[in-house]
Amino acid sequence: MYALSAHEIYRFFHIGDDETAALRGVSLHLSPGEIVAVTGPSGSGKSTLLACLTGLDEPDGGHVDVTGRRLSRRSEAERARLRAANFGILLQWGNLFPHLTVEQNIRFQMRLAGKQDEQRIGFLLENVGLSHRAPAFPSTLSGGETARAGLAVALAANPPVLVADEPTAEVDQETESRLIGHFETRREAGLATLLATHSTALAQRADRIIRLQDGRIESD
Repeated sequence: MYALSAHEIYRFFHIGDDETAALRGVSLHLSPGEIVAVTGPSGSGKSTLLACLTGLDEPDGGHVDVTGRRLSRRSEAERARLRAANFGILLQWGNLFPHLTVEQNIRFQMRLAGKQDEQRIGFLLENVGLSHRAPAFPSTLSGGETARAGLAVALAANPPVLVADEPTAEVDQETESRLIGHFETRREAGLATLLATHSTALAQRADRIIRLQDGRIESD
């Protein structure tokens, strides 16, 4: 069973009388213990694809399955429940609530997934090098700290599938290496990771590279 799969995904956007096809029949799969990098130029459909794969957006055609369950064509509430149980998500606009501290953000994500593990909160903070920033609010974090805090939140419930959109875009080389290490640890644990990235260093560490072009898979 695939951790995540998509079959013939289409997504259209309308502005006035104009229609734009952001995704044109995209099919892919992600196995447990696999890291897959999605690459392609800006505007190729990477962010739209990740939103559809995680149920944050609904495709106009095709369907998505996560851990053997259909995610598409469900109510928003049902998609939210499946998302909380199966995904850790790190998108470009961030996943930190500004009114919560770093520690509180991690705890809140755990509760969404129906889990509570104070030891894991401490483990995650230490693992991303932010134990000393646990009581800090997101507005006080540097770019690298924000990326690491976001990753800790995405990993809070130890999700079967991690989906990250440009996770190393705003970080230095040291932070990028640390983040890559976390993705590889997930691989060793048999957990799946899907990354949209422009980073050559990150893509080279993936098991497979899927290249998007104009909303279609150019190579896999």
